[in-house]
Amino acid sequence: MKRDLKTVAAFAADGPFTEAQVRWWIFNESQNGLQAEGAIVRIGRRVYIDTLAFDRWIEAQQVAA
Repeated sequence: MKRDLKTVAAFAADGPFTEAQVRWWIFNESQNGLQAEGAIVRIGRRVYIDTLAFDRWIEAQQVAA
């Protein structure tokens, strides 16, 4: 399975979220569900975002009207 990994800075530059927002979500990943979704990948000291898993997490955050 191929994963689409991006650094936090690259992910923020390509999307609607600021780097500060993304870093806050990463800091709180165990409370907000990002960790359970598997959206955050750590290799050594580097932090990457799995964009497909992050998109699934965003979809799960939608509030029904």
